[in-house]
Amino acid sequence: MANPKSLSYPAAAVFALLMMAISITNVDAAAVTFSVSSLGAKADGSTDSTKAFLSAWSNACASVNPAVIYVPAGRFLLGNAVFSGPCKNNAITFRIAGTLVAPSDYQVIGNAGNWLLFQHVNGVTISGGVLDGQGTGLWDCKSSGKSCPSGATTLSFSNSNNVVVSGLISLNSQMFHIVVNGCQNVKMQGVKVNAAGNSPNTDGIHVQMSSGVTILDSKISTGDDCVSVGPGTTNLWIENVACGPGHGISIGSLGKDQQEAGVQNVTVKTVTFTGTENGVRIKSWGRPSTGFARSILFQHIIMTNVQNPIVIDQNYCPNDKGCPGQASGVKVSDVTYQDIHGTSATEVAVKFDCSSMYPCNGIRLQDVKLTYNNQAAEASCIHAGGTTAGTVQPTSCF
Repeated sequence: MANPKSLSYPAAAVFALLMMAISITNVDAAAVTFSVSSLGAKADGSTDSTKAFLSAWSNACASVNPAVIYVPAGRFLLGNAVFSGPCKNNAITFRIAGTLVAPSDYQVIGNAGNWLLFQHVNGVTISGGVLDGQGTGLWDCKSSGKSCPSGATTLSFSNSNNVVVSGLISLNSQMFHIVVNGCQNVKMQGVKVNAAGNSPNTDGIHVQMSSGVTILDSKISTGDDCVSVGPGTTNLWIENVACGPGHGISIGSLGKDQQEAGVQNVTVKTVTFTGTENGVRIKSWGRPSTGFARSILFQHIIMTNVQNPIVIDQNYCPNDKGCPGQASGVKVSDVTYQDIHGTSATEVAVKFDCSSMYPCNGIRLQDVKLTYNNQAAEASCIHAGGTTAGTVQPTSCF
């Protein structure tokens, strides 16, 4: 930048005005902060603070400047809350130092679908904090066989763009912990998910109908999929994630609907699976569908005592309803498994059970070594074709 002392007077004056304008712009762009406590929220874990949080959102959303919603230390009880856009600015940060607590009576939000829902927002960041779904009562109800609510997802983003979730902890969700649906450009980093290994339908992070989602540096322990990938997901990147207990990282189930968007350009790398039901899985219903899964890379993965380390299951038909005897219409192709090592808890460590109508093709195994009880594991292929490179154990069944 030029030294204003070296400029002629007119140039120096212009320079000074320019600096003033930049200074004013920076002041205008400074974030305004709304504390939920100043709007009536109580950090006692028992006073319903939903209205205060919604008021803070309303103020932040109406601000033309970037806004911060501050949640101090303590436990804040929230019922079902919907944070809707579009807003007048594209930079709202929830800075959470405390814990948000769902009602202990699961009936209160159990049929709401979502506990905390962000919809039609752009540029929202959630930084830090704990979300306690208090889902154990609902899990017990479900395991008893009684009639129970389906349960609420703890945190959902719907039809939103440019979202960041950083350093968040989600505990004991009634159902899914985090859902990303119909979104673009979502980054999740340093997220921790924790629920019992036998908790039902408590997927860690579920992504569907979304593009440009990144999940980094996260630890997920739950009773269902650590990450589940639904129809219409493209350009998904998962890296440096620890999974277990749980059902692994699953693409699917796909093909539930006859007309369905496909999944493509998915990368899962540098992931550890410990004691999980599955490792990396692709799953589709055994019935007609226009769906597909292609251009998928599983790379640099360590399995420890995983029941099904590598699996493609295209004959998913729970309770044999609506699909017995039919072939999956989901086309699975261009799937690479590279540098995958560890131990299988079952003899068959690699299982490709593909569609008889549309066999899996373009499957690549490179530098895979999985053992069972310190011995060579087995591989099983049905309607699957592909290639191998480097050392591949168990021996390829292509």
